[in-house]
Amino acid sequence: MRSHQEAQSRGAGLGNSTLATSIEQTKKEGVLLRYFSAAEVEAGLDYPRLIDALSEAFHRGGEAMPVRQSYEVGTASNPGHLLTMPAWARGKMLGVKLVTVFPQNSALNVGTVSSLYVLFDGVAGQPRAIIDGEALTNRRTAAASALASRNLSRPDSRTMLMVGTGRLASYLPLAHRAVRPIERVFVWGRSLDRAQIVADMLARQGLEAIATADLPTAVSTADIISCATTSREPLVAGRHLRPGTHVDLVGAFTREMRETDDDLVCRSRVFVDTYPGALNEAGDLIQAIASGRWHAADICGDLHELTSGARPGRLSCSEITLFKSVGVATEDLAAASLLLGE
Repeated sequence: MRSHQEAQSRGAGLGNSTLATSIEQTKKEGVLLRYFSAAEVEAGLDYPRLIDALSEAFHRGGEAMPVRQSYEVGTASNPGHLLTMPAWARGKMLGVKLVTVFPQNSALNVGTVSSLYVLFDGVAGQPRAIIDGEALTNRRTAAASALASRNLSRPDSRTMLMVGTGRLASYLPLAHRAVRPIERVFVWGRSLDRAQIVADMLARQGLEAIATADLPTAVSTADIISCATTSREPLVAGRHLRPGTHVDLVGAFTREMRETDDDLVCRSRVFVDTYPGALNEAGDLIQAIASGRWHAADICGDLHELTSGARPGRLSCSEITLFKSVGVATEDLAAASLLLGE
């Protein structure tokens, strides 16, 4: 990856003439600030194109983006946080996701998390779009998992287990289906009724989806296991996995959370979206390191290394692979740029 100084130098190389041309073109074309609703995000970001866009962004690499910043902005009666996640491709586009988290909002009958994505052009810094942040995040998160799966799961993977019944549960199986011939999806959640609701949603999308209360059996029969929960205790045990399984961990986004046990991590070839994010936020990995049974040096690669070919993906049909994502702002920027047609 090129350094921050090198990137600045290249950005300066655009020259005043390029900047003037961009501004003049904007004036002539009367470029409007566009708003993309959740429905427009869903319609505009089909998984095959989005997965390819993320692959290109990770393959390209670039300078390291700032870590997510969190600010305490609530009141004594309703505490809250503002999160900011910026990313840029110099001379092209730049953007920032703004997220608010107010845990006590349920008492007000409104959602706990709200978000917007603001996209600017990268030459003159002019605002180009405001995008529904939740829809953008859900879509790009699922696409990142599918990108990893394209490199790590067996090409003949047909059975998937979805662990968790939150909002992402209706996205992840469809994204994986875009890269693998998924035919059947088992859905497990702490509430069987909620699992049935998710299964019904997936069935309407053409998948054979079955709600299950027997997690160990589902784990032992799945080719791909995707987890998207906020669990603080292991849900998926390594002893239940059969050879050749791919495990996709999307939830457990703090050091205190985890969705798998140490045995599963130790049995797997482990890949991450980014090294800094995973080693700072991924409880499944951090807790396995703390136990002394696994080490950060055991990570086999990140998405940049996978997409660029610097590190190999799956090596055999019998090995167990694990992908842990915590999210990265580069994914938001790639998705937003694709949505705008840039």
